[in-house]
Amino acid sequence: ALADFPAVARRLANAERTEAARGAVTKTCAMRQVVRGNVALIGDASGTVDAITGEGLLSAFRQAIALAEALSTGELERYTEAHRRIARTPGRMARLLLLLDRHPMLRRRFIAALAARPEYFAELLSLHLGEQSCLEAIRSVAGEIIRGRGTPVWPAPYKERGL
Repeated sequence: ALADFPAVARRLANAERTEAARGAVTKTCAMRQVVRGNVALIGDASGTVDAITGEGLLSAFRQAIALAEALSTGELERYTEAHRRIARTPGRMARLLLLLDRHPMLRRRFIAALAARPEYFAELLSLHLGEQSCLEAIRSVAGEIIRGRGTPVWPAPYKERGL
């Protein structure tokens, strides 16, 4: 991709290559209060969700809209309630992704299930975008699994290892 960004390519031309993967550690952080008096916090200042979810800007935009609505009515407490609601889904997704990171076998099975049943991925994405509730997504996906229609067909490498 560097060919598409010649200025960056020039700056990196003499950089020493490294083989070790590097990255920053992030953590979910919830604030006890996002409103005090006539001050309201939005975006990262109001708490963060682990960067693994990619929710930073989307949450900030949703919070800004909720704050504007609360300011228009003069009821900042409405923003507090909206902020909590906005943070709920990204928080759940962060916990799910970090759970999968801690448990490789569970992660492999989860990915295999998504690969075998793309509609499960669509359900999770719909949940993540707030287009449906967590309960609706669980009912949909779990219901298919319980009825036997959603049982994942494990790709060969997973079957061979008994996963």
